[in-house]
Amino acid sequence: MFASVMQFKFSSLSEAKIAAGFFSEGLGGKIADYDFHGLNIMLGKDGEVTVAVRFEDALMLKKFEKESPQLIEEIKSAFACKQSKFSGVCIYSFEREAVSSAIPTGDPVHIVTQ
Repeated sequence: MFASVMQFKFSSLSEAKIAAGFFSEGLGGKIADYDFHGLNIMLGKDGEVTVAVRFEDALMLKKFEKESPQLIEEIKSAFACKQSKFSGVCIYSFEREAVSSAIPTGDPVHIVTQ
């Protein structure tokens, strides 16, 4: 699995929240275009935003890398921020699969009051 990670540091938490929303909307709409395997957008309490995008295919990572500078420039033109970016191979990744913990009940359910 391959990943592209972008890190931003904004001057305030308020600016970081707005930028995180921009990333959520912008990248969330591109999941099918780039065949994302995973997308994480994290917000830090001191105005940091980290965007991690995972890919199964190196070609999709390269396509994303070609087009991601436009996204970065949009953020940098709207906010004063520091930015770093790197791409690499995921060495270890774990995510617990969603599992329902509901307890099935038989129908009908009768509530007994005392």
